[in-house]
Amino acid sequence: MRIARIVIADDHALAREGLRAMLDRSARFDVVGEAASGEEALALCQQHRPDLALLDIRYGARGGEAWIDGLEAARRLSDTQPEIAIIILTMHDNADYLRAAIAAGARGFITKDASREELLGAIDLVTAGGIAYPPALMRRAVVAADRSPVFAALERLTPREREVLDALASGGTNKEIALALGITPGTVKTHVERLIGKLGVRDRTQAAVIAVEHRGGWTA
Repeated sequence: MRIARIVIADDHALAREGLRAMLDRSARFDVVGEAASGEEALALCQQHRPDLALLDIRYGARGGEAWIDGLEAARRLSDTQPEIAIIILTMHDNADYLRAAIAAGARGFITKDASREELLGAIDLVTAGGIAYPPALMRRAVVAADRSPVFAALERLTPREREVLDALASGGTNKEIALALGITPGTVKTHVERLIGKLGVRDRTQAAVIAVEHRGGWTA
């Protein structure tokens, strides 16, 4: 069994302790560091190279100076250590925050009133290469978005590219998608790279988000 190494970042000590206690109850996870700010989270990720960073979306101020928040920390991690999966934690069930988290490179978005099972399930999914966004919140985010350019891009995809995109939306890894479609992982990688270019997104996570948002709005 592969153990996921995790860095936790929250400016409330009780919140960090609660998350650690929750994760320590499972043999699947190893909390390698705790941070009280975005700066500390970035330093710990540089030091430990974890599989996952659990980042609170907002932090308080120290000495009158604002700290790097979770979204900025996520953006910097995505740019410098893209191999680290990111889940944003927040008290706010807010579609704008979800869109901002996705744009920052987060593969998961969890509200702090989520159950232990929901959090652990999201961690398992994200560390396996999938995405974990609340479906109801995702629907609200879609309503506010201008989707017409995306629909045009989706219509330009080949049938195989649409199959790969649909598999990405289900959280499949390259190996899993290859097995399901009867092609090689290398071919899947090529299709994913083409999808990223055609859809005008930064990475496979954002491509998967588009697929989730627009399922039913285009034909495979």
